[in-house]
Amino acid sequence: MRKASYIFEMKKIVIFGSTGMTGLCAVEAAVKRGLEVRAFLRDPAKLSAHLKDKVEIFKGDVLEPDSVANAVEGTDGVVVVLGTRSSLEPTSDLSEGLRNIVDAMRAKNVTRVTACLSAFLFYDKDKVPAKFGPLTDDHRRMYEVLKDAPLDWVAVFPPHISDDPSRDIIVEVNPQKSPGRAISKWDLGAFLVDALNEPKYYGTIVGLCNVPLQ
Repeated sequence: MRKASYIFEMKKIVIFGSTGMTGLCAVEAAVKRGLEVRAFLRDPAKLSAHLKDKVEIFKGDVLEPDSVANAVEGTDGVVVVLGTRSSLEPTSDLSEGLRNIVDAMRAKNVTRVTACLSAFLFYDKDKVPAKFGPLTDDHRRMYEVLKDAPLDWVAVFPPHISDDPSRDIIVEVNPQKSPGRAISKWDLGAFLVDALNEPKYYGTIVGLCNVPLQ
């Protein structure tokens, strides 16, 4: 586990995957917290209209190392919310993209990163539902990239991501299983931003969920 020797207040972050369901919520949370936000995306048209004048739009492809490096430069932290939309087909795009991000961070001396992976990584491989197997394999490769990096990383393993409104959450560090079955996209996005400033999470796996409704 890497431990930061000095914690400074972040001013600017870059969010990779900023037009996905959770990515948009991370952008919203960062803007509300007064951070300068660089939104890395392939299609600027997918960014919510009300956010376009509140963030720096950076068009790029996570599989292109040069564009990733340019996006990371000058930031204090990185949020990774890469996804495949609704595709469950085999892919290595997520782990290759994360490797490019990690390489860029090392080159640009940026140390803090949170990454959204999957609660299926708590499961034994043979217990993961078959249709989610290929995507979980790439999430597992993402985790391997992250944990081997000399960075202040936080690996978030969310359960089902819901559209529910924000409410109280349960957070567990290095759990053996997910603490619950679902997390609101709003709470997950906010946690990915806030955890960048929380040394207690650096070098750990985080499981989280919403407090069950009574």
